[in-house]
Order: sequence, then C-alpha cells, then structure tokens
Amino acid sequence: MSGTSSPEAVKKLLENMQGDLRGLSLECRKKFPPVKEAAESGIIKVKTIAARNTDILAALKENSSEVVQPFLMGCGTKEPKITQLCLAAIQRLMSHEVVSEAAAGNIINMLWQLMENSLEELKLLQTVLVLLTTNTVVHDEALSKAIVLCFRLHFTKDNITNNTAAATVRQVVTVVFERVVAEDERYKDTIEQPAAVQGNSNRRSVSTLKPCAKDAYMLFQDLCQLVNADAPYWLVGMTEMTRTFGLELLESVLNDFPQVFLQHQEFSFLLKERVCPLVIKLFSPNIKFRQGSSTSSSPAPVEKPYFPICMRLLRVVSVLIKQFYSLLVTECEIFLSLLVKFLDADKPQWLRAVAVESIHRLCVQPQLLRSFCQSYDMKQHSTKVFRDIVNALGSFIQSLFLVPSTGNASVTPNQTGSNASGSTGSAQTNPGVLGMGGGATVLPAFEYRGTWIPILNVTVQGSAKATYLEMLDKVEPPTIPEGYAMSVAFHCLLDLVRGITTMIEGELGEAETVNQTTTETTSLPAQASERQDLQSVSDQSDKELVNRAVWEEMVNACWCGLLAALSLLLDASTDEAATENILKAELTMAALCGRLGLVTSRDAFITAICKGSLPPHYALTVLNSTTAALSSKSYSIQGQNVQMISPSSESHQQVVAVGQPLALQPQGTVMLTSKNIQCMRTLLNLAHCHGAVLGTSWQLVLATLQHLVWILGLKPGVGGALKPGRAVEGPSTVLTTAVMTDLPVISNILSRLFESSQYLDDVSLHHLINALCSLSLEAMDMAYGNNKEPSLFAVAKLLETGLVNMHRIEILWRPLTGHLLEVCQHPNSRMREWGAEALTSLIKAGLTFSHDPPLSQNQRLQLLLLNPLKELSNISHPDIRIKQLECVLQILQSQGDSLGPGWPLVLGVMGAIRSDQGESLIRTAFQCLQLVVTDFLPTMPCTCLQIVVEVAGSFGLHNQELNISLTSIGLLWNISDYFFQRGEIIEKELNKEEAVLQKQAEEKGVVLNRPFHPAPPFDCLWLCLYAKLGELCVDPRPAVRKSAGQTLFSTIGAHGTLLQHSTWHTVIWKVLFHLLDRVRESSTTADKEKIESGGGNILIHHSRDTAEKQWAETWVLTLAGVARIFNTRRYLLQPLGDFSQAWDVLLDHIQSAALSKNNEVSLAALKSFQEILQIVSPVRDSEKPDTPPAINVSVPVVVGTTTATSLGRSFMRTDSIGERMGRYNGSELPVVTDEIEDLNLWWAAWNSWYRIGSESTKPPINFDKLTFIPSQPFLTALIQIFPALYQHIKTGFSMDDLQKLGVILHGAVSVPISSDASPFILPSYTEAVLTSLQEAVLTALDVLQKAICVGSENMQIMYPAIFDQLLAFVEFSCKPPQYGQLETKHIANAKYNQEDSCLDTRRDECV
Repeated sequence: MSGTSSPEAVKKLLENMQGDLRGLSLECRKKFPPVKEAAESGIIKVKTIAARNTDILAALKENSSEVVQPFLMGCGTKEPKITQLCLAAIQRLMSHEVVSEAAAGNIINMLWQLMENSLEELKLLQTVLVLLTTNTVVHDEALSKAIVLCFRLHFTKDNITNNTAAATVRQVVTVVFERVVAEDERYKDTIEQPAAVQGNSNRRSVSTLKPCAKDAYMLFQDLCQLVNADAPYWLVGMTEMTRTFGLELLESVLNDFPQVFLQHQEFSFLLKERVCPLVIKLFSPNIKFRQGSSTSSSPAPVEKPYFPICMRLLRVVSVLIKQFYSLLVTECEIFLSLLVKFLDADKPQWLRAVAVESIHRLCVQPQLLRSFCQSYDMKQHSTKVFRDIVNALGSFIQSLFLVPSTGNASVTPNQTGSNASGSTGSAQTNPGVLGMGGGATVLPAFEYRGTWIPILNVTVQGSAKATYLEMLDKVEPPTIPEGYAMSVAFHCLLDLVRGITTMIEGELGEAETVNQTTTETTSLPAQASERQDLQSVSDQSDKELVNRAVWEEMVNACWCGLLAALSLLLDASTDEAATENILKAELTMAALCGRLGLVTSRDAFITAICKGSLPPHYALTVLNSTTAALSSKSYSIQGQNVQMISPSSESHQQVVAVGQPLALQPQGTVMLTSKNIQCMRTLLNLAHCHGAVLGTSWQLVLATLQHLVWILGLKPGVGGALKPGRAVEGPSTVLTTAVMTDLPVISNILSRLFESSQYLDDVSLHHLINALCSLSLEAMDMAYGNNKEPSLFAVAKLLETGLVNMHRIEILWRPLTGHLLEVCQHPNSRMREWGAEALTSLIKAGLTFSHDPPLSQNQRLQLLLLNPLKELSNISHPDIRIKQLECVLQILQSQGDSLGPGWPLVLGVMGAIRSDQGESLIRTAFQCLQLVVTDFLPTMPCTCLQIVVEVAGSFGLHNQELNISLTSIGLLWNISDYFFQRGEIIEKELNKEEAVLQKQAEEKGVVLNRPFHPAPPFDCLWLCLYAKLGELCVDPRPAVRKSAGQTLFSTIGAHGTLLQHSTWHTVIWKVLFHLLDRVRESSTTADKEKIESGGGNILIHHSRDTAEKQWAETWVLTLAGVARIFNTRRYLLQPLGDFSQAWDVLLDHIQSAALSKNNEVSLAALKSFQEILQIVSPVRDSEKPDTPPAINVSVPVVVGTTTATSLGRSFMRTDSIGERMGRYNGSELPVVTDEIEDLNLWWAAWNSWYRIGSESTKPPINFDKLTFIPSQPFLTALIQIFPALYQHIKTGFSMDDLQKLGVILHGAVSVPISSDASPFILPSYTEAVLTSLQEAVLTALDVLQKAICVGSENMQIMYPAIFDQLLAFVEFSCKPPQYGQLETKHIANAKYNQEDSCLDTRRDECV
C-alpha cells in the first residue's frame, strides 16, 4: 500500500495514465474518433486532478468513473490491440486502488460484454482477479456478476481458458471468504446480539450479516444449489456447472474457513440444512450399489457409484467431520456409518480403498475419536460409532484374506491384482519371493491360509497421506494395486492405537501430576502461589472421573476389534518390521488397559502376545484359548499333550530352535521361529516396562516365559539367573547360531525383568510373587512321582525377586518363604535342592543387607528373616537339613556377633537334629555348636545360655557317634567354666531379664513358669547344666555315663559354691538323688548277657563284659560322687531344713548298694559309707579361729582320734574354711544345729550299718553254685567302719547295741572265705597270722574295750559281754563257726591254732 501511495509512485501513475490515454488516442485516431476524444479529455482531467488536489489518489478515486470511461469505451471497440491496452490500464488503476464502486460496476459490465463475445478471455480473468483481490469495492450483484463471469469462462471450449478460469474461481471464492475473516477481525470488539437462526427460510437470516459475510453466504448457498443441480439465487447468469467442481469448491471453503461457519449462525445453518442433506443425497448410489450388476462407467450421476463424485464427497465428509464435528453431531453419525458401510466386501475395490483412506484420516486424530466415543458410544440409544469403525477395519482386513471367488474377479477387472497371487494353488510356490532366478529378495507381506498380500509403504507413521482421495483429475476409477488397501488398513490400526494410547496416557499422566501437586500443596507452601489458578481438588476429581469414564469406554469399545485384527495380522505377518509394529501395538494396548484397570482386555492382549511366543498349537496347553483363559482363569501347563508339529507350509518363518515341550509326557519336539523369539522379546519388554499394571496377568506372562525358557534349555545358575544348559534327558535342545547369540541377551533381559521388580509398588510385587508361586506349584505338581528334571524357572525367579527387593523384604517374606518351604518338602530331589538353595540364599542375603533401621535395632525383622531357617527343621529330607546347617554355619561365621535375639532360633536349628538323621547331619550340626561354644558365648544374650546347655546336652544323647557325645560333655564342662568366669555379669543380666518377665507375668495375671522355679535365674542355669549332665549319666553307653558322671561331680565340686544356699536343696533332691534312683534302677535291671565286643574290633575286659557289670561301674561312680559331696559340702547342706531326710535317703542308697549282689558295688558302697563318717561336725562359734585364714588355705580338721592300729591313720579332711565361709554374708551363715540332731544322724548311720551287717552276714537258706557269699574285703571294710562310727555314738552306746555288734562280728567271722580268695590260710611257724577280717573284728572289740576302760560306770557292765564274745571266738579254734548248711573245712596246724593264740593275746591284754 505504501508502495503505491508514495509521491514517486503517484507521479509515475499519473505519467503512466497519461501515456495510456495518449496511446489509446493514437490507436483510435482513425477508426474510433469518440474514443480518441474521450481519451484526450481524460488526459486533461487527469492533469487537472493532479494540479488541484494534494491527495491525488483520493481525488482520482472520486472521479474514477470519468477517468475509466475512455478505457471502457476502448474495450467496447472489440479491437484486440485496443482492448489489451485498455485492460492493462484498468488493471493499473485497480492496483493503485483508485477505482470507486460505481467505476468497478462499469468495469464488470464491460468485462461481461467481452466475455459474451469471447474476447481476451485470459486477460478478462486476470482483470477480475486484480479487481477483487486489490480492494473490497465490489459487492452484491457486481461481485456475483464477476464470479459468474469466471464460472462461464471455465466452461469454454479452450482447455487453457478452462483451467485458468477454474484456478481463478478458486481464488475468487477464497477472496470472498477472506473478506469475511477480515471483516470479523475489524468488528471483533463490538459485541452484538446474534439473531436467532430461522428454521426454514434461507434468505431471511441474511439481513443480519455484514456486507462481506452476506456475499460469502450468498456464494456458498448458490454453490450448494448448483451441486444439487438447482438454480442459483445469487449467481445469476450461470449456464452450466459440474458437480465435481462444485464439491471441490465446497471442500476448499469448508477446509480453509471453518471459523466463518463456526462463528456465524447463518453459515452454521447452511451447513446443517444444505451441505449435509446434499452429501447424504449424493452418497445414495454408493450405499445402494452392490457389486455385480453393471460396470460400464458414465459421467452422468445415475444410480451407481461414480469415482470422481464419490471420492470428492468423501473428502467433503472428512472435512465436515474434522472441522464441524461439534456442530453436526447427528449428521456425522450418519457420515461415519456410511464410511463403515463402504468397507463392505461387496463394494467396488476403489470405493473400499478411498473409504479406508478416509478412515485413516480420522484415525490419526485421537481427540476426534475421543469425541466420537463421548457423543455416540457413551450415549444410551446411539450407534456405537467408534466401536463400529474399529470392528469394520478388523472385518475389512479379514475379508482381504478370504480368497475372492473367480466369478467375482471377472466382474471386477480392477481386482485382478489381489487375485493374481491369491489363489490357493499359488501359496505353494512361495509368492513372496521375486526373481527366483537371480538374487531373490523377499517382499514384506502378510500370508494367511494361502492368501499372500504384500505390504506397501503407503504412509509415514502418524500422518494419513492418501493416494486415491487426491486423484482429482481421474474420471475412471483407478486400479488399486494389490496390498494397498491392506497396508492402509494396517496403518489405520497402528495409528489408532498409537494415537489413543498416547492421548490417554498423556491425560492420565497430567491427572496424576495434578493429584500429586494437590496432595503436596499443604507440605510445600512455596509452590502454593503458583497453584492459585488450579481448580479445587473436588472439581479436579470430578473431571478425572468423567475423563476416566471416557478412557475406559474408548478402550472397551475398540479392544475386541483391535485384538482380532492384530492377532490375525501377527499370525499372517512374514516381515520382521510389520511384526514389530503389531507387537508394539498389542503391548501398548495391554499396558494402557492395565493402567486403566481393565483386566479382561489387558489379559486378552497379553494372551495374544503369549500365544505368538509359543510354537503353533502349543499355545493350547498353556493358554487354552483367550476366552477360556479369561473366563476360568486357569492357565494349566498340564493336561493336553503337545502335538508334534512340522513347520506349516503357510509359515515362511525361519526355525531358530528345536526343544522339548514342558509337559508331563513330552512327545517329540517343538520348534521356535524367529517370530516366536520376537514375541518373547516383546513379552519381556512388556513385563519389564509395565510390570506395575500386569496384576493377575503376571500368571500368563510368566507361564509363557517358563515354557520358552524350557524349550530353549535355559537352566538356573547362582542367584537365580538363567544360563544356557543342556536338558537332562530326552533329545537335546537344538539351537541355531541365530538364536545362540540371542540367548545371553534373552537371559540378561529375563534377569533385568526381575531386577526391575524393585521399582514395582507393593501390590504389583505381590501379584508377581503370587504368580511365581502358583507357577512353581504347577511345576511341583508335574514333578511328583518322577525324578525327571523339573522346571526350576519359578523358584529361580522367586530367589531373584527376593534378592532385589531386600529393602522391603518384610512385605513379601512370608509368602515367599512359605512357598519355598513347600518346595523344600518336594519328593523330587532337584526341585527341593533348589528350594533350599533359594531359601538359604535369601536368608543369608537378608541378614547381610544393610536394612534401615539396621537389624540390631529391628529385632522383629531379624526374627522374621531367621524363622524359615527354623521351619526347615520340620522337613525330614537329609539334603535339605544339610543345606540348612551349612547356612547356619555360614551365618555364624559372617553374622555370629550380631545375631542377638536370633540366637534361640539358630540354636534351635542345631538342637532339632535327631539321632536317626545320619552321621553327617549330626556332625555338621555339632560343628556349628562347637563354633558357638568356642567363639560366641560372650556375644549372645545370657538368656540363651540355657538353650546352649540344652543343645549341647542333646548332642551328648545322640547315639550315632560316640566321639560327638563325649566331645559334647567336654563342651558342657567348657560352658560351666564360662559360667564360673563370667558369673557376676551373667547373674546381673539374668536378674534384669527376670524382673522384666516377672512384671509381664503379673500384668497378664499368670504365674511365671520356668524350670527349677523359684531358684534364682543364675542358679537355674547351673541346675539346667547339672540336669543335662545327670541325663547323660544314665545314657545306655558306658563311656558316656562315665564321662558325664565325672564331669557332673567335678562341676559341682568346682563351681557349686556359686549357688545360692537354698538352691542346694534342688541339687540334692532333683539332681543327685534323682540320678541315684535312676542308676540304681538301671543297675538292678541290667542285662547279665555277655557282650562279645564293644563295636568294631574293640575287645572288652572280662570285668566289663556284661551290661550289668558296666552299670555296676556307673553305680560305683555315682554313689561315690554323691557321698563326696555330702562329705565336703555338709556345712552347706546341714542348715537346709530337711538334711536328716536327705541323710536317710543317702544311707538307704548306700545300704541298697552294699547289699547288692555285686562285689564291686557293695565294696564301693562301704567306701562311701566310710567317707560320710569322716564328716566334721559344724564348727561352733567358740571353736572358730579368731581370724579366718585366707581363702583356699587348707585347715586340717580332725574328725576323731581312732588310734586303731588296723586303720593306722587318723581320718583327716582338708577343706578350705575360706571356701566354706566366703559364699555367705553374715545373715546367711549356716545355723549351728544342736547336738541332738547331730546324734540322730549318727544313730541313723549306726542303724544302716547294722542292717547292712545283719543282711550281708545272714547265711542263705539253701546253697548252690550261684549262691552269693560276701567277699572277705567287703566284710573287712564293713567291720572297719565300726570304730569310726563308734566315735560318733559312744555316748549313747548301750548293751543292746553291743549285742547287735556281737551278732555282726560273729556273723562276719563265720562267713567262709569264698573261692575268689584263697581257700586255705597258709600257716607260718614263726608268727601268728590273722586275716584282715579277723584283725578288723579284733580292732573293733579293742576300741570298745578301751572305751569301757575310761568310760563311765554304766559302761563297765559291758565287760562280760565282751568276754563272752572273745570266748566265742576262742572256741572257733577247735570248733569252726557254722555258716548255714555249708560245711566248713578245717585247717590243721602242727603246734597250735593261730587264731587261738591270737585271741589269747587279746584276752590277756583285756585282763
């Protein structure tokens, strides 16, 4: 504009005008004088205007009618040269915008005349274009006349003119609508009330429109009229018009100026009332037409499809739907239904091709599809348009695979393409390979049941570039190349999936972020200001609910059709890239369904991918069929046998692997193709990227992967990762090099898949674990009853999943370990071995993982982790127990210091080993225990020490391995040493624990229940130790008994002083006497059968060659031990209230042992008797040393002054007073018992002695070879006890007692010397020799006699009784004593009887 109004431009314009007028004047000088004159006056007029006006252009415009007049007259001459000159001049004026409305009207009239005379047609078109494009002065009738002029020129005989006119018409129509846009822009700020659109009249509403809009309205209305073959209202003077051109114009206007129709109700009215009915009317031949009647094409719109019109109608429909969907909801429903109908198999191929192209245009607009879904599918009584579109595409694809019949093919010559290679016979000759002679190249194609359809590269992803919808120049329907329609339909599906998934996932993502931000609002005040404009949370959730309903409806509407089509294409695809696209579409749909929680559809897509991964017909075993799988949710891997398959002729896939099917009775082998492997990778990808939304379909995915892994021969390795391995039995897996290189990759992806489970949320993780568990259960079922190689996929992957989820192990530990424990009980050894491997690996990993908070502060978690280890103890399989114990050993070695509260569980595992479980198990468990005792006693809680004692004791009782039993007794000794060394610390800790337990018990209102209650906790620990040793003292094996007995008495002797005074009561009654009872019982019932050898090559000494003799040794040891304790610890025991009862029980035991029919036992019993008689009486206060000696200084305490020559020594006992007194503080000093009680004890001892003597010396009623006769040593020992005993009872020794003594002495001497001693006494002439028994008897009497000498009056009366006794003995020299019915052998002596002389001597002394 500025270019034409600058002074230079104006000056040039004036010069040019004057030049033009001069030129015109010259040309018309001869022939057309009026024109010449007009031209010359025009020159003057121009000069005048230039001279008088400052704004020359405005003045020119004002006078433009006059200025233009000469040129119009020039055109009127019809002379070509003049006309050209005039038109050029007029164009120049127009381009400088100096033409007024009136002048423009005149110009158009002049152009009309030229047109009617067919002059300068191209120049005319150019002039009209310049006139209408440079300014907006032409309106109403003038404009309509100009447009009609162009239309008329479009229908001339000259091609160039026609084409130019067509282009001009298009441009002019565009200009008319551009004016409306500009006009709206100018008036956009002035708000006006839009007039209501009147229903039926199409004229009345025009009055409300502004000038430009009114022109456009009239023009568009007449275009509709013309296409409908009706007379125009405004374009007066139109003579002819073609529908094709009219439809093109309608389409371009609708496409380029949608805002005009949307903003102006009048235009919207035209769309609804004129365009849509017109389109529907014109479509009717296509709808009604069925292929097979007549096929001759004619341009006239008769009742049959006509390609040019049909194609343009579809273009118009595409625009209507795309731009005016919101205005024309009902109409679009009709259009869309028509589009779907055009895909029917009985429509011409070209019609199906353009229809599928039109549908493709819709499929790339997901928002539009969303609107369809909202407007139709979600309305109750509406057509399910969106669903129908998808289903139509599916059935369209299916129909292309159905080989057309020959009759049909001959009727449609344009279909020869698909028939050429579509016959069933051609399938065998591999139609996909071109140029068989030279280098063959395989075309990408679909092939299904003998129909081969090539895949053409028709469009770029995401754009709908049509081929046949753009053929505006074609009149005849084109020949559609084979595979074109299929390829477009295929891309429709892919774009549809890509579009809706991207859109929904985008919106889902937005919804999630909004939700996140709204939840964070409170915690992040800094961002609050940024979110002021957000809607309130409730609005947001309402919106999301609406959106979610739409998303779900969209998926529900399309998934069936999509799946049917994609599954078919996947089956038919022979091209890797196409397969990849199909799988990607199935994967994205599965993931989307998963995100929306649409389980049925999700599972259906996943099933499709799973089926694609497995060999043909194999899918039946795992996935049954999609429907059955979805309804019954049973994905069994058993049941149907896998059929043997040979590669089908239809599959042109490369076979890459041959393997065994995973089935109960595998029959033959199955083959995997490269497509199967491709599907498998997609499956892995799905699980890897979208695991969070798989939910229950993990079952499907994992079942399929398990089968594939099996067929490919992958076996689990360390940590659960799968590695290529050989099958254990049956034909080995055969893999091509192609798949061999893939295997490590697949194995790696499989591992990564389970590694990525650490990013799943808790619910998804549980789904994964549940699926693995149920897979594993199936594998277990299959492995029952045979020892074939089981499928270990599930167990291995449970391990892998557990290991990567250690950070939240608590949530999955119970289901995970619960299942693995079941696996550990499986009869198939390989199966349970892996179960144990997985379980122990998880436990070790769990304990070494750095949890937050650490395990030391999270006892509950530690116990949770160790619990399955304990549970393994309930399984009897030795291989599992070995694994369990190896695990314990490793835990001790790596984690022993930090086990803390886990100790009871770990010790429980060791203690759970039973004798019948084999040597190696016991040895491993014992190794663990030794490690505990040597290294870990100080680190474990003191409350666990009791368990250690019990476990060590239980190993002592194992009868498998003697060495272990003996070593365990040694361990008990070590443990007691540890208790002794750390007594104070242990006691303190146990008391603290006791207080806590006591409090808890009181709160619950129950009594605290523990063994040996109410002894203090530390004493209870000792008592447990003693009780365990006590149990071992009655073990069936003599070596164990001996070792245990020695250890028990050593322990009590060495560490007994640590016990509380009151605890000794328990030691005596519950430990020692209980033990004595059991030993006595076992000894008396022991077997007298001779034992040949002690196992192996060990010979047994004759003194131990029966069980009875072996038990005798135990009895001896035990009795001696108990007596020693009574002897050394009497100062502790006597203050206990029931010492006299204990004394009686001990005497009873000594008596029963002394009277046993075993020389060893009876003699030992008397030795014990002797020992307890040496017990010192409690020291009286007056007798206490002034300062107690330092601890451990031995003070000899003389018991009695028995100066009997026979005993030859005074009985002395060393006992540390410090030891005796150190344990007690002042208040707890043993109370001094009074003398009377003391005497009672000694009299009880005297009574026992008397009973033993009288019982043992009483002659038996009848004799035989087996009659038991007491031995001389026994009788000697018996009599030797009396002097010591007498010292304690001498004050009360009465005549009756003397008589009792006499009976025993007489009886003892009467007992014959049995065969185990020498039967004869060899005399010696030089001196008198007495047997030791005889000497003992005389010593006893001697003691008495001496006592009487110095004794009181009442003792003197005993003299006669003593003389009587001695005289009786003298009598024996000539008349031996009778022992029952046994005959006595005389000992002859030459000079005199030794015994006589001996007794004489004694008698003399007495006198």
